[in-house]
Parts: sequence; structure tokens; C-alpha cells
Amino acid sequence: MIRKIVIAIVYITTVGMYAQDGTVSPYSFFGIGDLRNESTVENQMMGGIGVYADSVHINLKNPAAFGKLGLEVMDREGLVTYTAGVSNKQYTLKSFTEEEQSSITSLDYLALGFSVGKGLGMGFGIMPYSSVGYNLVDERTVSGNSLVNVYSGEGGLTKVFYSVGYEVVKDLSIGATVNFNFGTLESERLQQIDDVQFGTFDRRSSRVNGFDFNYALNYSPIIKGRNRLHTSIRVNTQGNLVSKNDRQLGSFSVSTGGTIEELEVNLDAQNLKNTELKIPTATTLGIGYGEDYKWFIGAEYSFQEMSSFENAFLGADSIAYEDASSFAFGGFITPEHGSFSSYFKRVTYRAGLRLDKTGMLVNDVDINNFGITFGLGLPLGRSFSNLNLGFEFGRRGTTRANLIEESYFKFNVGLSLNDRWFQKRKIN
Repeated sequence: MIRKIVIAIVYITTVGMYAQDGTVSPYSFFGIGDLRNESTVENQMMGGIGVYADSVHINLKNPAAFGKLGLEVMDREGLVTYTAGVSNKQYTLKSFTEEEQSSITSLDYLALGFSVGKGLGMGFGIMPYSSVGYNLVDERTVSGNSLVNVYSGEGGLTKVFYSVGYEVVKDLSIGATVNFNFGTLESERLQQIDDVQFGTFDRRSSRVNGFDFNYALNYSPIIKGRNRLHTSIRVNTQGNLVSKNDRQLGSFSVSTGGTIEELEVNLDAQNLKNTELKIPTATTLGIGYGEDYKWFIGAEYSFQEMSSFENAFLGADSIAYEDASSFAFGGFITPEHGSFSSYFKRVTYRAGLRLDKTGMLVNDVDINNFGITFGLGLPLGRSFSNLNLGFEFGRRGTTRANLIEESYFKFNVGLSLNDRWFQKRKIN
């Protein structure tokens, strides 16, 4: 079994690594890029909520949930859970006058969690934190001449994490995650004027790294019969990221594209060689109700003081920030998880929705996101392992104020695989 799990993880990782990675969103131009979803397919398909925890699935959004791993199964300890996810996102980008379509495929997460004793679980993994991938053209007439600016960017940040969760007393769990974020953000602006032989370029690069921490508290008592109340509070502390920056200015030949002249900008003189990016603290409150492994319905509210965010080096005049918030609602139902007569009764059906106020003001217009999600958890054999399929329809942005509206369809595939990580020997 372990061998099959390892082969499956290597396969899904290879697919994700060699697939096109990142984003094509024009809104990745701002901040540290397009922030990625930090949850498994199971959670994403319930609107992205993370308040629910059980003993056989990793919950990447809620470190306190690691304290549930292994409870109620496999003699409470020795359970190891592998999880990985890949997604394909189809975009329709629409301005007031034009429309384009594009797609992106990427590895979303790779993680391992395990139980090391009654009520104590740990896990670690890797996932994208943000992605940059845009190509924008701005054409205008200045003093009777056509001026064209082409903006492009690529890169992003990756997150590696270690989590631990512990059930302090029955139904009360605490948890913490340490995240190390690292990566490079690159941008370029090309400018040219009609009938002028040479154009100019402005290239910028930021090598970013730094830590942040997640803390969580779960309380999930039995309320009536087998029904359980789920509550959680999660705090993602301020991310203190350090950015080492470079900038080059120069000119190029419009006809050949070759560089004519390139100069390194002295950023030390502007106090921009090394800058700080402070990602504000985010707080999430969650509540839900249901029967373990049978059905669940829940909601979460998140808020973040994004008005204090600033990117001094890669900032843009057209962007401002205000406080961000998010509301998510979702749930699942499994008709009969222990059924021997019907496979479809053991399938888990998930659905949800979310509304995000991103905190970005572009050209004085709020950039909001709305998504509807649904998916299936397909059992693999008679084990606790699942193949999870997810679908999301959503829309972000607007065509007002010369902006771009994104309509997207996202297809997710995730594996959640379970086995023992050690087996006690028995002597007769």
C-alpha cells in the first residue's frame, strides 16, 4: 500500500511540476501577485471553509485539525495521510471592447500528515502562496503621437509549512503552523512611440522571503445524539517579508527587439535596495453543524486590515488598499459512508459559495470575487482514501473604469491517501 501511495504522489507531483504554473490574471500586477487558495480540494469545494475537521483528511487551513488525525481509526495512532492536488483554470478576460480566453494548469499543494499519539498530529508540505503572470497593453495618444506601454510580469512566492495540532481535552483542540515564504517577483514595462526607432524599458526584480504563523482553536462538542457543533477561530499573523530589489533602465531597437543600452539603477540611494513587505494579520471565525462522516453545513467570516499594506518598490499609482473581508458557506453529505451494497452511497457530495472583498481599489473601483463550488469525494477501495474532484465557477473584477472582468472555471483533482506509517510487531 505504501508503495502505491508513493507512486501516486510522485506521479501527481510530476504532472503538476511540468504543467504550466501560475496565473494569467491582470490583477496579479498588484501587491505580491495573485494569492492562491491554501486549502485542499475537499475544503475548496465547500466554499473554502476550514472549520470542519475529521480523523482521515488533512485540513491545510486549520492547524488545530491535525489533532484529530488518527482518532477513531487505526487504534488512534500510526495513521499517515498523503494529499496532493492539481488544478486547471479556464479564464475569460473581458474589457469594455475586447474579450480573450486563456488557461493555466498548476500543482496546488503537496502535504503529509500523521498521528504520533492520542490527540497529537503533525504535518508538513509545500504549496504556491502567490503567482504573477500578466501581459497588459496600454495605448494612448500624447501630443498627437501614439504612445504604447506594454506591462508584463512573472514569478510568485512558494510556501513551505510545518503544522502541529493537539486535542487538549475532549473536543477542544489547538494548533499552530509556521510558514516560510520565498520566491521572485519580476516585472517589465516597454514603452515606444510611433515612428521612433528606439523604445525604452524598465525592468524590476524582487527576491522575497520571510515567515508568518497560523494559530487555531477548535471546539466541537456533541450537541444532540450524534450531531456535533463545530466552531473555530484562526489567526494568520502578520507576514514580515524581506525583499531584495534590482532595477534596470535602458533602450531597445523597435525593429529587432535587441537591447541598445542598459543601466543598473542605484537603489541604495533611494533606500529601495532592501524593503519590507508586511502582509496584515487575517482573522477567521467559523461555525458549523453536522454528523461525523455523514453530513455537515458551515460558514466562515474572515477580515484583514489590508489598508495598511504597501509595496514601496513594485507599487502602482492606480492601486490603493482598504480592509478586506470574505464570507464563505458550504457543506457535504455522504449518504452511507459504510455501505457495502452501493458505491454511490459512499460518495461524498460537496458544495459551497464564497464572496471575497479583496481590499484592492484599482482606479477607485473595488475588486471583488464571487465563486460557486461543488465536487465529489470518490472512495478508493474499502479504505479511508479518496479521489476528490472539484469544480468552481466564479467572477472577479469589472469592466468599469477601463478595468478587466475575469470569468473563470476551475477543475480540481486531489488525492487523499491513508495508511499506517508503522506497524507494531506481534509475537505469539
